Amino acid sequence: MARFVDAVLEFPAVLFSFMLVVVIVYWVLVLLGGLGMDLPDDFLAALGLRGVPGAVALSLLVVVAWFVGLVGVVLVEGLPARSAVLVVALLAGWLCARLVARAGRALFPAVASPSRADFVGRMCVIRTGRVGPDFGQAEVTADDGSSALVQVRTTGDDALRAGSSALIFDYDPEGEFFWVMPYDLH
Repeated sequence: MARFVDAVLEFPAVLFSFMLVVVIVYWVLVLLGGLGMDLPDDFLAALGLRGVPGAVALSLLVVVAWFVGLVGVVLVEGLPARSAVLVVALLAGWLCARLVARAGRALFPAVASPSRADFVGRMCVIRTGRVGPDFGQAEVTADDGSSALVQVRTTGDDALRAGSSALIFDYDPEGEFFWVMPYDLH
């Protein structure tokens, strides 16, 4: 046990030992519900680690680098050799985290966030007594089967009454409403 503690406290393993303590404390706090943060996607992309949560990628990098650094401390002597172990440990940690991130991207492909523009081109059912250039609501169904009540407007004297079908053809982001026109399902 004394040799293990000595190895953990020798260069370069000591650098990763402190990082490993930070990683362990972080995950204990996450498990207790007291912490939950993630790294910016730009940072992860720069490291080639996008595909898994940043905390997972960096934790894996630290754990693998610590282990490789610990093995290097046991196997080699001298500052030049141990400096090389530091480089190898960082590289091994990064490569392992990158492989896991690549697998994560393959297993869990990115899903585009839903937006209001997704409703453009869809059919809707008018739910208000009338629709005009200043008033109206309609119900539209999303890809996942959920429905939404949205604000709609029309550009003319279109006969849009409660229960009639309409086609959403545009979205006005300033007014936060959809432009609709009559559409006969038959």
